[in-house]
Amino acid sequence: MTAKIIMLGNQKGGVGKTTTAVNIATIIAASNYKTLLIDFDPQGNSTSGINGNKKHIGAYEWMTGSTSSPIQTTYIPHLNLISANMDLAAADIELMNRPNREFILRDKLIELRNEYDYILIDCPPSLGLLTVNALTASSHIIIPMQCEYYALEGISHIMQIIQRVQGGLNPKLQLLGILLTMYDKRSTLNQQIANDIRFHFQQKVFSSVIPRNVKIAEAPSHGKPIILYDVKSTGAISYMDATKELLTRINSLEAA
Repeated sequence: MTAKIIMLGNQKGGVGKTTTAVNIATIIAASNYKTLLIDFDPQGNSTSGINGNKKHIGAYEWMTGSTSSPIQTTYIPHLNLISANMDLAAADIELMNRPNREFILRDKLIELRNEYDYILIDCPPSLGLLTVNALTASSHIIIPMQCEYYALEGISHIMQIIQRVQGGLNPKLQLLGILLTMYDKRSTLNQQIANDIRFHFQQKVFSSVIPRNVKIAEAPSHGKPIILYDVKSTGAISYMDATKELLTRINSLEAA
């Protein structure tokens, strides 16, 4: 068993990246796969989203050399966590002069890959050293993208970064797809942007779409993923559909 390592990345904040990481990780775990969620964002929102302990040894200590295990169990069966807090913001600077600094996470994950089926990495909204480490360590990437004009402007940039990483640091990195989030079907602009994205990126865009949904917004304040907060909500059903499509896409890429 070698884990599929999936990073969720977008240099723009507020696109639903953390919400997507938390919910997909939970749904995969609920499917009886051993799953690890790595909170790689100093804001620590993935940690809060599953009621994790931000004071536990986490991603910062792990990346900067702590010998203690950063793994913490969660109340969700089959889902473990490596937490984050604001200390992680210093990692970009502290690791800058390390030898092979782009490969620190990849090397750390070697010892964990055989313990899990899936490892998901929630990246910060930037293209700093933490995100580069995630790109280098991952087998797959998902780009959550809000249906708004500025998000559309930024998508070409992150696609260029992915191509550069594939051409050097990590030739095995595969794009699982672009996942449209916070979609409001009543908005003409949302519809137009979604159509533009599908026109330009075609099969690279998930068929599943995550709607703008009150229940999705409420769930983090209760420290719960949407499927545990309100499994019958539109948001929960959408994330279950997206996760099913994600697993299908991985299987298709492996079979190719």
